Amino acid sequence: MKVMGILLVILAGFMLSSVVFALYYHETALPIIYSAIITAVVGVVLGYIGNRHNNKNIGKREGYMIVTLTWVIISVFGSLPFILSGTIPSFTSAFFETMSGFTTTGSSILTNIEAVPKNILFWRAMTHWIGGMGIIVLTVAILPFLGIGGMQLLIAEMPGIAPDKLHPRITATAKRFWGIYVILTAVEILLLWAGEMNFFDAVCHAFATMATGGFSTKNDSIAGFMPYSQYIIIIFMILAGTNFTLHYFAFHGKVKKIFKNEEFRTYLAIIGVVTVVLTFGLIAIQHTGAEKAFRDSLFTVVSILTTTGFVTADYILWPVFLWILIAALMFIGGSAGSTGGGVKIIRHLLLLKNSWIELKRTIHPAAVIPVKYGKKSISQQVIFNVMAFFLIYILIFSMGVIALALLGLDFETSVGASIASLGNIGPGIGGVGPVENYAFIPPLGKWILSFLMLLGRLELFTVLIIFSPAFWRK
Repeated sequence: MKVMGILLVILAGFMLSSVVFALYYHETALPIIYSAIITAVVGVVLGYIGNRHNNKNIGKREGYMIVTLTWVIISVFGSLPFILSGTIPSFTSAFFETMSGFTTTGSSILTNIEAVPKNILFWRAMTHWIGGMGIIVLTVAILPFLGIGGMQLLIAEMPGIAPDKLHPRITATAKRFWGIYVILTAVEILLLWAGEMNFFDAVCHAFATMATGGFSTKNDSIAGFMPYSQYIIIIFMILAGTNFTLHYFAFHGKVKKIFKNEEFRTYLAIIGVVTVVLTFGLIAIQHTGAEKAFRDSLFTVVSILTTTGFVTADYILWPVFLWILIAALMFIGGSAGSTGGGVKIIRHLLLLKNSWIELKRTIHPAAVIPVKYGKKSISQQVIFNVMAFFLIYILIFSMGVIALALLGLDFETSVGASIASLGNIGPGIGGVGPVENYAFIPPLGKWILSFLMLLGRLELFTVLIIFSPAFWRK
């Protein structure tokens, strides 16, 4: 309760930042102020109650519970500005929009984004930015000052293939991640502002880019902006989808370490190969100009692979084999230790390596051939973890498709909405394609998709483990 209280007070502080834009654009700031007051008061009450207990150790159970509850509770309180301002009167839709923001999914139910007050749009972008690096990672850097350990929070926040520690102390690692995140965001804001975007648009799009979120301030997303802005966003989407440990190496001049990273090389290779195929396909079949074909292809590939979800072209109108290739990217995701969602490239690499070695073992049954990544042998426990993750990921995706189909959605839309939510991508295929939105999804469907977003953001196990009876046994 103490930790949840701290998180809500921090959230209230972030909310108040929207007041600046309300004043600048001569809009009413009352919905934001009321939302911040309600959030802060509840946070203080929870903190006071929790502070009466002396146990300050956060174990695994508490860590997983806190992280899972955090995304649910901040989505409840984060929806207040949408509800109180009248932008999204329905709690279900407001919760969906907010969960989409905090999980950096980018799915929206808003049909006319440009009619929404600027301060509410800024809060919408802020939910991305907070959720991108993770409010838990920020809190881990603060908890030691309050006498509470934060290791279990970071473990629960980044389960499975976790990023390398940059420092022996977990709080120092959290601070370094946030420092890099803030610096890259600031640089992108300046570069976008130097182009055609005003300061407001530059901030909102930089927040969404670095968080690999995808919320835009425009109805046509990034399509209406000049090529300069599109290329800047492409560069920063690639950076956001890269392991933040590699950014740390770059800041310290250790460039060789970056290109020795197998996942990073594979990441760039996927972007390069798929972009070339799409570019030549658009030029040959649709007779698109070379530069536009290349820009639209590169932007779409990077946007989907990093799970950002920004749009410059409606890929559903492309030849079928091209948009099916885009749909395949939805099952890959960004790098481990990045703000991107999805399965993650490193998991695919380990699965492919293990499959190749199993093929070798059928030829040489007595051979001992370890799976290697970066010249290091990977333990069987890690391989089993990756295989279990992938199996459960496909199972949950399939269950999502079936559940949505039962609600009356067609097959393409059910598939597109399920993978776009579980992968934290935003745009999918069918009725939730790149130029569509999620407003037509039935209320129960929005709750199902919200749960899929949460599962995807916390990489399945963090959420699923709290439903296991074995987890609660002493």
